[in-house]
Amino acid sequence: MSRFNIEKFRSHFPIFDQKSGSKEIVYFDNAATTQKPKAVLDKYAEYYSQYNANVHRASHQLSAKSTSAFEQSRQLVHKYINSKHLEEIIWTKGTTESVNLLSQSLGHLCINVGDEIIVSQSEHHANIVPWQILAEHKQAILRVVPLTDEGLFDLDVLKEMISSKTKVVSFAHVSNVIGKINPVKDIVSLCKQHKVISIVDGAQAIAHLQVDVQALDCDFYLFSTHKMYGPTGVGVLYGKKELLNKMPPYHGGGEMIKKVSFSGTTYNALPFKFEAGTPNISGIVAFSSALSFLESNSVKALFSYEEELTKYCYQKLLEISSLKFIYPTSPHVPVFSFVIESQHNHDVATYLDAHGIAVRSGHHCAMPLMESLGLDGCIRVSLAGYNTFDEVDHLIDTLNSFSNSESYTSFSDASIAPQSMKSEKASDRIIHQFSTIKGWDTRHREIMLMGKNHPRMDSAFKSESNLIQGCESSAWLSYKVDNGLYQFQADSDAKIIRGLLSIVLAAFNGKTKDQILAFDVEYYFECLGLTQHLSPSRANGLKAIVEKIYAISKE
Repeated sequence: MSRFNIEKFRSHFPIFDQKSGSKEIVYFDNAATTQKPKAVLDKYAEYYSQYNANVHRASHQLSAKSTSAFEQSRQLVHKYINSKHLEEIIWTKGTTESVNLLSQSLGHLCINVGDEIIVSQSEHHANIVPWQILAEHKQAILRVVPLTDEGLFDLDVLKEMISSKTKVVSFAHVSNVIGKINPVKDIVSLCKQHKVISIVDGAQAIAHLQVDVQALDCDFYLFSTHKMYGPTGVGVLYGKKELLNKMPPYHGGGEMIKKVSFSGTTYNALPFKFEAGTPNISGIVAFSSALSFLESNSVKALFSYEEELTKYCYQKLLEISSLKFIYPTSPHVPVFSFVIESQHNHDVATYLDAHGIAVRSGHHCAMPLMESLGLDGCIRVSLAGYNTFDEVDHLIDTLNSFSNSESYTSFSDASIAPQSMKSEKASDRIIHQFSTIKGWDTRHREIMLMGKNHPRMDSAFKSESNLIQGCESSAWLSYKVDNGLYQFQADSDAKIIRGLLSIVLAAFNGKTKDQILAFDVEYYFECLGLTQHLSPSRANGLKAIVEKIYAISKE
């Protein structure tokens, strides 16, 4: 066991002082964003209360202090990733903007008709779509390197694929789904042999690995600060000075210029050439506290603790017989992606959420990877330095209890599948049913029971025209009208969505157009205790269902 003091480290994060309902918060969605230590939150308050001013351009003392704090953050990043020159550190809004900057600026410089850009099968959408846009605009070709059987960038295929037409290879240091470290040095070395520009997406690596960009020798390295205990809306683009100097600006405006006239404009020196407009000053300043916080808590000890936590979590997950990892063998960083046999990933995630455990479900902005695996999504559990072995045990216990969810019985004495009720009383009876239930976990249980009992739709009706756009899992809605009364039928591949469909149809079935449009659905959901508990994506899905019903009734 390392000497890392988990209790001390965790105590710096105020969010863990609160509860999710009556339960302690177990936050296992760190690959999406990490929580913020008090030092970062305090730095925000300090900036806005003591030296809020724009940077670089003013001559007053507040601006001088703001500029000093702003540039101190750049200095800390320069040291943290060991860039050769300070001006090689460019501030962006995040990894996504960094890739877009490169695709537009670098792409303008070096991509021509027939040239090739290479990415891997497991890339985040942010490292696919910008290159697709560029390739279409430049009539270039986007090529894809498959993965090995263990989920790694296939270096052997790259050796065969790379050619004189290849201009850029852009890939993740660590996949946000698979959690394994790609052979970065080997890929970069191969790129250098063929005079190909190498771009490394470090968004998932930076929080778990000590990154030395000079040792990696990549041309560009990108990451977001919110995935390493820093603020959202701030990213870092590291690039070799000689390449950055050659690249044209990405955005035009203030700060990135030396002189502007209608006869011509000259651009500022690095790094300011790529930092047009007022930046996210408070976020960048606060990020300095995140870096200082990491250094003060011994990054080496932190990473050692995470290694132990990763091994433990992997071994415990292996004990669940119905759990299947999307790739075999343990991940290198604490990112675990899996499915539970015969269960929809959204149902698993909502069950965990009802028990105070936050995980992510879906395609994780990696649709091409999911398609290659024949999956419509999976569960992702991602850990950080403030997570504990006890929390992992709680996860395992809850996943084991999920297998018993098929034997749920209702907490209500009047649990009736809503579609079998008389339409004029259905919504009132649902409200009465839910009024006897206390707590989100029991409400969730009732919704899951409704989903289990919900009548399934014939496959003939599961057409593209009946698909509900905006639902996070596939859902369909069909209808018929008899004597002016609407009768809706709906289905989904996720049990939680089927339960929500039952609730919605209880409000609208057997009603006229005017009754449907007059029904106060927001009050209905509030009475059921759904509004405050559903995740934003699931709430949006519920809204999409209702909007489709409204659209149908207006036809």
